[in-house]
Amino acid sequence: MKYTLTLLAAGLLVAISTFSAQAHPQNFAGCEAKRQNIERQLNYARMYNNSYRVAGLERALAKVNTYCTDEGLFTQQKYNVLKKERKVEERRYELAEAQATGRTDKIMKKQWKLDKAQAELNEARSMLMADR
Repeated sequence: MKYTLTLLAAGLLVAISTFSAQAHPQNFAGCEAKRQNIERQLNYARMYNNSYRVAGLERALAKVNTYCTDEGLFTQQKYNVLKKERKVEERRYELAEAQATGRTDKIMKKQWKLDKAQAELNEARSMLMADR
């Protein structure tokens, strides 16, 4: 049992170090980054003979090759930022309502939701800026 666990741990360490070295040899953006990610996953699926995963990843790669454009991704990310901004405004309104009631438990919950929405917005904005 210990021998099997040791072998599994050693195999995992080799896989992680290989993955880390190959994860981002170059910095790609947009559709090329998506393509590289899918191809990397496809190599792993083939290596482990996961035919269902291979089929799904091949379909995903074909769709990226056919439909993905960098301008389309940028437009999608701008839309995502707008959605997050609306969510932040909604959370601010909910917090104001909770503050009007004076219940600290509701205020804390609404504040937490607002903080989470603001973090999501900041992440979406940083992704938008990273691609440009």
